[in-house]
Amino acid sequence: MKDSYLEAIKLIERLHRQFLEVVKTELDRNGIEDINNVQALILFNIGSDELTVGELTNRGYYLGSNVSYNVRKMVENGYLIQERSPHDRRSIRVRLSDKGLALCKNIAAMFERHAKDLEKGISSTKALESASEAYRVLERYWADMLDFRGRSSLLGTG
Repeated sequence: MKDSYLEAIKLIERLHRQFLEVVKTELDRNGIEDINNVQALILFNIGSDELTVGELTNRGYYLGSNVSYNVRKMVENGYLIQERSPHDRRSIRVRLSDKGLALCKNIAAMFERHAKDLEKGISSTKALESASEAYRVLERYWADMLDFRGRSSLLGTG
């Protein structure tokens, strides 16, 4: 089990890096230089929603430590519109601008191309669903570990 677990962790990390490279290649192919791959994925995940910066993190739309920096860069480059919430003036909400929506459509088209390519025999829906279920099991396991921080059972001491 340990070897399989460690292999899964390595694959998750490697797949994530490769996927970010795929998104970067898509941006480069379209001559888009004013946004990076992580920021493009944040935009895609926001879609038509209007969210606070905290919600971006809580919903898992952002992987990284400096979401405020990325939001600021996307606002500066015209991909996001940032406004104070009318209900809570301390809260800042973001939504996609027309430029952001256009990029979001571009990324959606990329995903559509990928899905069509995968359907041509590279993979099956069932195989991807099985992989996703395995990832959800790990996600729940790790989330449970974090919910019980500090307990000795996490350290294997009983």
